[in-house]
Amino acid sequence: MAKTLSDAERAELADTLPDWALVEGRDAIRRVFKFADFSAAFGFMTRVALIAEKANHHPDWSNSYDTVTVELTSHDVGGLSSRDIRLAKAIDALR
Repeated sequence: MAKTLSDAERAELADTLPDWALVEGRDAIRRVFKFADFSAAFGFMTRVALIAEKANHHPDWSNSYDTVTVELTSHDVGGLSSRDIRLAKAIDALR
């Protein structure tokens, strides 16, 4: 079972995932993605959904036209875990 990230692991997040930010008031990370249009944004969400389903780890996200906001946290452990870092890296690889 996963566990929440240690202080040392959290300190490395800025280097490991430079485009992601800690969410204020929540033990999660967030990234905002911009696309050319809704179709491109929706296609990205579809690709992320396939990765997330395979990993059995699903993002909290929203879409508004050309913008997709993704938040990751591990609800089962009550905060950020290595599962979130792996999924964020997989999402980044799509861009």
